[in-house]
Amino acid sequence: MASPMRIRATMINGSTEVKVLMSHPMETGQRKDSSGALVPVHHIKEVIAKHNDKVVLQADWGAAVSQNPFLQFTFNGGAAGDTVSVTWNDNKGETRTDQVALR
Repeated sequence: MASPMRIRATMINGSTEVKVLMSHPMETGQRKDSSGALVPVHHIKEVIAKHNDKVVLQADWGAAVSQNPFLQFTFNGGAAGDTVSVTWNDNKGETRTDQVALR
């Protein structure tokens, strides 16, 4: 199972700034291991961020994103105590959702 995401959501001048660090290998399928065999493709395909239950960001990713990706975005609104959640789905069917309270 994937490690928890590190999420920070803070209010800045009426907007919410969200920073997310995801733990994922993000393999392209082109790298070789120490024995010379290709490492299988394994990458995040979709990221969805929600403020309470409203989608505020949806992104389709591919193998070109770096290992352990960092994502930062802002959206208008939010109040202290609101929930910000981030979900990713990868090409192997794995999924991870983590959430944080807005500060």
